[in-house]
Amino acid sequence: MIFNILLKFLVCLSINLTKTMDAIITFFENLTSLQKFIWVVGCLSFFWILEGIYPLKKHQYNKWKHAKTNLILLLSTMIINVVFGIITVGIFTWIDATNFGLLNMIDLPVWIEIILAILILDFMSQYIVHYMLHKIPVMWRFHTVHHSDTHVDVTSGTRHHPIDFIFRETFALLGIIIAGLPVSYYLMYRILTVLFTYFSHADIQLPIKIDKTISLIFVSPNMHKFHHHYKMPWTDTNFGNIFSIWDRLFGTFIYKDTKDIVYGVDILNANKADDILYQLKTPFRKDLKSAEYKA
Repeated sequence: MIFNILLKFLVCLSINLTKTMDAIITFFENLTSLQKFIWVVGCLSFFWILEGIYPLKKHQYNKWKHAKTNLILLLSTMIINVVFGIITVGIFTWIDATNFGLLNMIDLPVWIEIILAILILDFMSQYIVHYMLHKIPVMWRFHTVHHSDTHVDVTSGTRHHPIDFIFRETFALLGIIIAGLPVSYYLMYRILTVLFTYFSHADIQLPIKIDKTISLIFVSPNMHKFHHHYKMPWTDTNFGNIFSIWDRLFGTFIYKDTKDIVYGVDILNANKADDILYQLKTPFRKDLKSAEYKA
């Protein structure tokens, strides 16, 4: 009797879980550009308000002037993203037709596939490429624009030189191909990465115990701030975006006292951190020190 009741309960639970996962997948498959834009603006606005209430560092600077530079760079990356979006559609069509990729080689429950998809993409299109942006001289030149921000806040998450962003998106495409992802899994990942990018860059003061607890698995605001310290060795730590596990696994994790953090990068003019033309031209300067000189 009890066994039959338990069996019926598990069958019912399995059916409901399947229906829920199907509904989630359908939602993300039909996610519109407007919905994605609203998500970006909503996350940006939420953390902008929150950092005004609970700031980590009480900087005396013009927040709107600072945001202008970063939002111009956001606009440039959004334009590039349209081009990559077209390429991505072609890749998803090819994967669907050929069943290429790791997830197509094994039969797993949908929820496990989603977790694996997010892990693979976070590792490929965030940790690995971010590590390379610091270690390969030509890539570091373009990544210095992100690190040149002397007032790290939520808008700093949008601060990428267009070519830096192209590097990142190329690795995202590689992650999609290797994993053999459907479009719904990829869009779930993109929604999460927007949230974590703004969360980790936001100038917010979390209780230290909460921040450290978050950093056991995920990237926390304090954890990422060390990455924005102006000089080595902290600059070359905490490369993750969603998960902190990659930094812990590969020995690039650090967690110290946030009071010791000074934002910026020591090879650029800090007074021109908000000069958009200076930032766009900087990677092409012959006298710019590359990654091999950072130490």
